[in-house]
Amino acid sequence: MPDNDVVLLLSRMQFALTIGMHIVLAAFTLGLGLFLVLLEGAWLRHGRQHHWQALQFWMRIFSLTVAIGAVSGVVMEFQFGTNWSPFAHQVGGVIGPLMFYEILVAFFLESGLTGVMLFGMGKINPKLHFAVTCLVALGAFISTFWILAANSWMQTPVGFTRDDSGVFHAESWLTVLSSPSFPWRLTHMTLAALIGTSFLLAGVGAWRLLHHADDRAAKCITSWALWLALIVTPLQVIVGDLHGENTRDHQPAKLAAMEGSWHRPAPGEGEPLRLFAIPDQQEQKNHAELAIPRLGSLYLRHNLSGEIASLSEFPAQNQPPVLPVFFAFRIMVGLGVVMLLTSVAALWLRRGERLWRRGFLKWLVCLTPAGFIAMLAGWVVTEMGRQPWTVYGLVRTAESVASLARSSVIFSFSGVIVVYLLSFGVGMHYLVRVINSAEGRTLSDELHTSRENRA
Repeated sequence: MPDNDVVLLLSRMQFALTIGMHIVLAAFTLGLGLFLVLLEGAWLRHGRQHHWQALQFWMRIFSLTVAIGAVSGVVMEFQFGTNWSPFAHQVGGVIGPLMFYEILVAFFLESGLTGVMLFGMGKINPKLHFAVTCLVALGAFISTFWILAANSWMQTPVGFTRDDSGVFHAESWLTVLSSPSFPWRLTHMTLAALIGTSFLLAGVGAWRLLHHADDRAAKCITSWALWLALIVTPLQVIVGDLHGENTRDHQPAKLAAMEGSWHRPAPGEGEPLRLFAIPDQQEQKNHAELAIPRLGSLYLRHNLSGEIASLSEFPAQNQPPVLPVFFAFRIMVGLGVVMLLTSVAALWLRRGERLWRRGFLKWLVCLTPAGFIAMLAGWVVTEMGRQPWTVYGLVRTAESVASLARSSVIFSFSGVIVVYLLSFGVGMHYLVRVINSAEGRTLSDELHTSRENRA
């Protein structure tokens, strides 16, 4: 393989690793921030010990996530100046300010006040502390806003001019923020963060209840997580459908890859729902296809005979890698259906206290990572479906990578792996210590701490 191709492949792998790890942490802080606000509000209103116990535990986990996320975020953004300097040169005038706003407004708000939230409990006015917790949660959302604004512009670029050297300049920041995919991407990602966090918290609470059946804090967090999942998971189905319509109109090649549609069906036949297939990019067809006729048109066009653009309508060099996009989309949707059914089942099981049956608790433990796996699969669809472009239809990925020696990229990739192993290793060690300390804490200890802090 030529050196340029190796450099491109390794640089993409390195960025995929960093963004994949960072997006999980960022999404978890977004979702967990909401739970901290709810828990602290409930504790201030009712003064119940189990609200305090759950708040203290998850506040420490939140702080750990912010700390590791700061490390992973710096590593991720550092690559723009090393592996992707041509891309940074061309689009820095648009992407740079958006990233700057994220750091100036969101990162400092979230990171700066997290310490006050963690160490200020019992030392500052309780209402002031609650306001700090709300601002930390708001900071996580603002961070999501600016990051997705930048990503949405790369997916559906608007509001720019391009000079003779190929450099992009923003015409109007309001126009840049009006990227047609931005509202759907922001809503879709926010709901995905809430779903992922809900099932992670429900899984952790269920694991605790399997070992300590009378733990009221675990029951509280598990119940609240399942209530939130019941609300946001159906909303995600609706938003996902609308986001898919936006993709159909603005990134038709991506949608064709998601559906594995190589050729348009005969007029009136409609688009099938391909449950399974093995896409063959070289032969431009699917192997071992298992499909339900017309059903694809129902959710793609909301009728039984509608069509979408097929992959054959795009030059081979402009087609995204179909196989990973095709399977990632099915992983995302499949896990989404499982989580939707689980949240509905939880509503039914609440009757007669059947929610705490061991079989269902074990099922929740199994689903602990499901939301974040689905979210990562969705990001594979989003990012690989955009290929071969970094700025859709305008800048190719192969043109965006820096001219580096193969050894340099291997060295930097190895360094990233070492940094991530150290940061995540230290984080996991601390997490285990927090869990062990929670296991050893007695109810009377927690109640005593609660009364002292309220005083």
